Amino acid sequence: MQPLDHLARYIADARRIAVFTGAGISTESGVPDFRSPGGVWTKIRPIPFQSFVADEDVRREAWRRTFTGVARWVGARPNAGHAAVARLVGAGKARAVITQNVDNLHQASGVPPPQVIELHGNASYAHCLDCGLRHELADLREGFLATDAPPTCRACGGVVKVATVSFGQPMPPAPMARAEAETMACDLFLVLGSSLSVMPAASFPLMAKRNGARLVIVNRDPTDQDAYADLALHGEIGAVMSAVAPANG
Repeated sequence: MQPLDHLARYIADARRIAVFTGAGISTESGVPDFRSPGGVWTKIRPIPFQSFVADEDVRREAWRRTFTGVARWVGARPNAGHAAVARLVGAGKARAVITQNVDNLHQASGVPPPQVIELHGNASYAHCLDCGLRHELADLREGFLATDAPPTCRACGGVVKVATVSFGQPMPPAPMARAEAETMACDLFLVLGSSLSVMPAASFPLMAKRNGARLVIVNRDPTDQDAYADLALHGEIGAVMSAVAPANG
């Protein structure tokens, strides 16, 4: 049996799939990853969370990056891989998508937002670090470009930040708890486009495996967890998943 046939059989047999996605699913939409050669952090220095909070000039630089689009976190279109994941969710095979990405592409592809578990946040909007109020980037853009002053919360005057998890910022406990629950409930854990090198997120595949789930990894390059997988496929996410995901309708 060919690897794609194995994957199709695993998906057909699964009662509950946990889909786990990393940068590799979005690079096919032109979204650069962070750590590889040519990635975001090779071109611009990451801004630590504590520096952002403490220094207005650092916040100003962060907002300049946001509104110039230099990091290219948002604005791309979903690709065939995202569409295939959305079909898995729509068919009831996958209850949730656990993602390391901040690009909002799973939601844009049709996955209901409550079913996307964002471990590292979302770059398509901002929130207040004090009261948590959501702020739309479009509402902040004009004021920042006119004044060069970092936005503050319209409700409490607190510090406003794009809703991603920065270096040095604690992982959000609620998404981590949801991801662990989904990991423990699945019988197939499907990794799409992650190098599985960033902790604590990279602990979920082996957690699922230890709990009795099948583990499948689809990634362009080998990962350190391939040896533990029931199936490891090296190729483009869009092509692989388009061949095995349920058809629309």
